[in-house]
Amino acid sequence: MIVNIDGRFVAAETAALPVNDGSVLFGDTLFETMKARGRSIRYLADHLDRIELSCRFLQMPFDRNKAEETLLATAKRLETPASRLRLTVSRGTFSSLAFPPAQEGRQIITASPYLEPDEAGRRQRVSCVFAPNRRVNPLSHLPQMKRGNYADCLYAAAHARSRGAREALFITDDQRLLEGATSNLFIVTGKTLVTPPAGELVLGGIMRRQVLKTARALDMSTEERDITVEELYDADEAFLTNALIDVLPIASAEGRTIARGAMAETILSALGDDTTRPTS
Repeated sequence: MIVNIDGRFVAAETAALPVNDGSVLFGDTLFETMKARGRSIRYLADHLDRIELSCRFLQMPFDRNKAEETLLATAKRLETPASRLRLTVSRGTFSSLAFPPAQEGRQIITASPYLEPDEAGRRQRVSCVFAPNRRVNPLSHLPQMKRGNYADCLYAAAHARSRGAREALFITDDQRLLEGATSNLFIVTGKTLVTPPAGELVLGGIMRRQVLKTARALDMSTEERDITVEELYDADEAFLTNALIDVLPIASAEGRTIARGAMAETILSALGDDTTRPTS
């Protein structure tokens, strides 16, 4: 693993944060997970746009230029076909409940090898279950964002693994689907691509946005609206998206088979590959 803390590369086994850092005390961080192919980071500007906006909402210090420079410096060190990069932003060290001065803000970047789903895995598709817990946005007056307080997703993902499934899907008490623990959800009904609307409980994922953009460029009909559990079961096709898996078709949910379609494959093959590569 490659680790960089505040612009300085450190050995993973000795990397450390103060015990009174906001990330440790309160889970008070924002983060972005990105994929690199070779040494090129995909959709870097989109990821930086989102975390910059989130930092502005939460009054969290964020130096975008520093983040971009450090991410590209990290990319120069990548040696695997695909890698997972994570940028984490913290306010820094706390001495009380008051926010520390802006200059205390901290950036942590990690990079590790990532094994992408292969063609056979996408053809086989994946199984999903329903999360036993509910999706929570502790800042319900703000749009959903990628916050370090990730317990609801953590527990949902653990539940999926315990059931031998790839993903856990969050549902509401009235049986509306929201998103996966680490993914956005799409279904195909007829000739229309449908996904739950982004908002307080659904993250506007980077790949979600790319899929909608690509579908519209292909003259496909798209809708952002509520999806019920029964609609998922009756769908002509369903798939998951995130920055790492891109587009991954669903084979079943809670043991019930989901129909196989071709729209996911069509969109995947048409996706743009907006990448940023470090200069030599």
